[in-house]
Amino acid sequence: MQIQLTKNAESVLSIMLQAFAEYRVQGVPSSALDETVELITEKMQNGELAVIGHVDGEEAAMVRFTFESDYLYFSRLSVIPEYQGKGLAKKLLTSLEQYAVQHRVPEIRCKVRMNVPRNMMLYESIGYSISKEETVTKPTGEKLQVATMSKVLNFG
Repeated sequence: MQIQLTKNAESVLSIMLQAFAEYRVQGVPSSALDETVELITEKMQNGELAVIGHVDGEEAAMVRFTFESDYLYFSRLSVIPEYQGKGLAKKLLTSLEQYAVQHRVPEIRCKVRMNVPRNMMLYESIGYSISKEETVTKPTGEKLQVATMSKVLNFG
């Protein structure tokens, strides 16, 4: 998989909507499904970054991220359904870790729905651990259990 930074909000949204479609009918719908090209463009203009992974020239995966005071925060890790289960998410996360180390950022964090064990297991399998658990109340009033997962990076 070839991974590169992108400013293409349309591609970011397309990959994300395909990957998050399953959350439309599974429990509390993800707010990712409400995002627009305009919203993503605005976030990118305000410092959010994104990388897209290509397989054989086709867009297959992406992740968005920001640099916070002492960590890199990523969100919306997305792999198009037909590419899921092939290690692309791990490859994207490895590239983010390398990017963070290059920028001397000591930690990576994300938030994960606790009712999606496969996602939590993915992060745990590559060294992330739960640093915080919380209940989030969506604008609809629905409650969602969320874990903040983090990984301390080695500048070796």
